[in-house]
Amino acid sequence: MSSLNLDDFTDLIERPDGGVRRDAEARRERQTVPPGALGRLDDLGEWLAAAQGTVPVRPIERPRVVLFAGDHGIAGLGVSARPAGTADQLVRAVLEGASPAAVLARRLGVPVRVVDMALDCDPAELPAEVVRHRVRRGSGRIDVEDALTAEEAEAAFLVGVAVADEEADSGTDLVVLGDVSVGGTTAAAVLVAALCGTDASVVTGRGGRAIDDLAWMRKCAAVRDALRRARPVLGDQLQLLAVVGGADLAAMTGFLLQSAVRKMPVVLDGVVSAACALVGQRVAFRAPDWWLAGQNSGEPAQAKALDRMALEPLLDHGVTVGEGAGALLALPLVQSAAALAAELPVTPEPTPEADPEHTTGPEPVASGEE
Repeated sequence: MSSLNLDDFTDLIERPDGGVRRDAEARRERQTVPPGALGRLDDLGEWLAAAQGTVPVRPIERPRVVLFAGDHGIAGLGVSARPAGTADQLVRAVLEGASPAAVLARRLGVPVRVVDMALDCDPAELPAEVVRHRVRRGSGRIDVEDALTAEEAEAAFLVGVAVADEEADSGTDLVVLGDVSVGGTTAAAVLVAALCGTDASVVTGRGGRAIDDLAWMRKCAAVRDALRRARPVLGDQLQLLAVVGGADLAAMTGFLLQSAVRKMPVVLDGVVSAACALVGQRVAFRAPDWWLAGQNSGEPAQAKALDRMALEPLLDHGVTVGEGAGALLALPLVQSAAALAAELPVTPEPTPEADPEHTTGPEPVASGEE
């Protein structure tokens, strides 16, 4: 029997400090720029202050991109524009600095960490620090078989927890979370459909590299068949990830929950991270208070998941490439919000001496005293 009890996260995760947020709001009222003139940046700055537990907010100085990687057996049905089992090529592009996410991260000065959970390649082909957490080689074809065994799902989830702890312990103050996968958007669509009670066609999108109509129809059918297998296990989130998720999705869910435990803010990228966040919300209802939606990727399942969690994307640029690229574009916005909240001039608070009703004369002398 598993020793992992997901219910523990409900007790471990607290909301960002509401008192600090009220202090941040009061400070914003005293800044020389009129309240509301900075739009959503005001809310972002106050949210960051509450997450950090301090006013004024500290600058975001040690952000990190964390990407969980894996291949999904469902890609063998032709539901992706990329051939099944080729996610390792995408990982190599990230490591070599040739992917969009790598270019953006380099420009922004943000380190990138790739965690292989289920790539379908020889582990010797990739650096040891990338493959050291791998749970299995490729996840199962979720329309006809489980993605993972129960033991693999627990192991993958705990990898995510461990990676979150490593990042928090190293001083990372904000994480941009993404995935590097082939077939991952199909698994994500199944999770969202199952948790939101919708049909396959409502959540099935075109993927990072857009598929044609025939491939979309195959993807809808795959989501429909996997959804039938998902519904009976909705009450057990870890089992749900084992049946229709994958090692990378299970790890991302563990990462998100432990990040909330460690009070480390996370910016979600696309549909895969949104689906994992939705599973995390089922585990611990306060956890989404620690997450931001970086961008609208255009995937219907992402929109459904974010709506369910009441998370509004920061950007809507139509970036579908994945790998955290869209969320990385939102990072300067978050950093700017922190800088404005901390550095704009503030009018002094009224002092007691400035109160016209406050008397500052000598204390009265008691009767009979000189």
